[in-house]
Amino acid sequence: TGKNASGKGEVANYLKTKGFVYYSLSDVIREEATKRKLEHSRDNLINLGNELREKNGATYLAKQINNKIKEQSKQNKSQNFVVDSIRSPFEARELMKNKNFILVGIDAPIEIRFKRLLERNRAGDAKTLEKFKQQEQRENLKSDTNQQLDATFGMAKEIILNNGALEEFHTKIDDLLNHLERKNKRQISRN
Repeated sequence: TGKNASGKGEVANYLKTKGFVYYSLSDVIREEATKRKLEHSRDNLINLGNELREKNGATYLAKQINNKIKEQSKQNKSQNFVVDSIRSPFEARELMKNKNFILVGIDAPIEIRFKRLLERNRAGDAKTLEKFKQQEQRENLKSDTNQQLDATFGMAKEIILNNGALEEFHTKIDDLLNHLERKNKRQISRN
């Protein structure tokens, strides 16, 4: 989890190279947008995600991903997964039902994130820092069916600061993986 352009997608892509299976809560929304023949703009996806949560419950997107994880785990019990676009505490809590799930927060200063946003140039992304700040405020509404980026980030058990070069970021991810592996081995040896 993390704010826009913090590096969540980069973490997911990097973990895929290490054999993790990737899922995104946003994919559930994109699939629905495609069915409805809606443009995949940021505003459309946010509105549709809010609508799906309102209609089907605050945990709807996470439940869809959990179903996919359960199916995949039947084939390979030791498979690791990475889930991107966790934007509400309800989604995070639903995903936490998975054994060994760890919510990781990705953070970066707003100026760095805005620069990355301009470089990736996605449809619907803000073109000014002021608009970027306004978008983030809109994505932090205190409502069960809306995104709550700050509240979700506050639930993270681990934080990675992404404020440097890509190689440095990858090293931080590797360090976290090693830390979690050592921690898991200690827990297993205690049992």
